[in-house]
Amino acid sequence: MPASAIRIGINPISWSNDDLPALGGETPLSTALSEGKAIGYEGFELNGKFPRDAAGVADVLRPYDLALVSGWYSGRLASRSAAEEIDAIAGHVELLKHNGATVLVYGEVADSIQGQRIRLVERPQFHNDSAWQGYADKLTELARFTLSRGVRLAYHHHMGAYVESPQDIHTLMALTGHEVGLLFDSGHCYMGGGDPLQVLSAHIDRVCHVHFKDVRKPVVQLARNNLWSFPDCIVNGTFTVPGDGDIDFAALLDVLMQARYQGWLVVEAEQDPAVAPSYAFAKKGFETLRTLLSAAQLQYATGHDLHHARQQPPQPGSV
Repeated sequence: MPASAIRIGINPISWSNDDLPALGGETPLSTALSEGKAIGYEGFELNGKFPRDAAGVADVLRPYDLALVSGWYSGRLASRSAAEEIDAIAGHVELLKHNGATVLVYGEVADSIQGQRIRLVERPQFHNDSAWQGYADKLTELARFTLSRGVRLAYHHHMGAYVESPQDIHTLMALTGHEVGLLFDSGHCYMGGGDPLQVLSAHIDRVCHVHFKDVRKPVVQLARNNLWSFPDCIVNGTFTVPGDGDIDFAALLDVLMQARYQGWLVVEAEQDPAVAPSYAFAKKGFETLRTLLSAAQLQYATGHDLHHARQQPPQPGSV
């Protein structure tokens, strides 16, 4: 696997939070881009401070020689038709395609409580097979549309939304066509009750985008015991960057390498930059992943070369 097959990007949420504007809301996008570039990131995902048009996004990224990784889309398939969603998403798909992004982050926000101070246990759920199948069918149709435009839909399982738990992920993947890709988010997976390694391994054939978010396990336990909302989780430090929490990212990378994953590893950590300074934590996340990725690529290349050598027939004259 060439070293360029996996690239490290970041989400601007380390600098400013769209759901909770009080967290870094005063920080200009230029600060995030310049600091991210200085750290070594190759690309950024979109946030609310980016322009809304394709040319504007290109103009913002060009001075920093940064790629557009992807961009979140707030979907409402749970409450409207596939045709309505296709009409709504078309402009976003073209913006991404124009700027070289090949995946679209789809987040279901219909009935979601992710931005509200409502207990996570009160999130929306599909309560029967018919509801699940109806949603899955619409999602497959939508994914076929985005794929026809050269952009694959990467479904983001997310706290406070319809698809949150490992069982939700399993059901969605079982009912949708292969056109629907999975965005694997290690932090949301753990907070949602899953073992990140098990979930990633189970659905690796559908993973087309990766968010590497770490968790602080003691804070996760507090969140569960005290029935926190998603904003409560954020401000109290449930999430952090890789290398600052408790998830084993080396094991996750091994699964990705074995599956020959080609795409982005995106550092994303919803936390208060006043408590977790943006530059320092973004740098920690990058250096952690760069070190782990370099080691994984070397191990994979060495192991692959040895395996390849064992498969070759003896050459004439060899002993």
